[in-house]
Amino acid sequence: MKIYTIGFTQKSAEQFFELIKKNKIELLIDVRLNNKSQLAGFTKGTDLAYFLKEICGTKYVHCDEFAPSKELLSGYQKGDVSWDEYEKQFDTIMEKRGAYKKFLARFQDFDKVCLLCSESTPEQCHRRLVAEKVLSTAPDKVEVIHL
Repeated sequence: MKIYTIGFTQKSAEQFFELIKKNKIELLIDVRLNNKSQLAGFTKGTDLAYFLKEICGTKYVHCDEFAPSKELLSGYQKGDVSWDEYEKQFDTIMEKRGAYKKFLARFQDFDKVCLLCSESTPEQCHRRLVAEKVLSTAPDKVEVIHL
């Protein structure tokens, strides 16, 4: 399985959908806590599902079980939680949810999936953490590519 990651900020709709189409993404997994934000533009909830299907032939699912808790996200955004601490707390949350273990089984029917969040780059985004952890559980079955 190839796990791609993408952030939508600092991308036009054209850039975003062309990347999805060019890489032949079969399923886009929205890992945002809130997919209905006014700031989301073309990536708002049901609009995104429609655009993905019509423009790219890509399926869409919102999976907030791969998102941080509201408290952790808020603490990080306010600067009360460092990135290093965020990573540790996020991993603990995901382990408690059993999210990493469920990922491959849940999405096994897809060869190319893409994790979506808002951050423009993966370095300080939880989508990278999810992708890398899934990779570590099955390094012979998973490849991670950041778009």
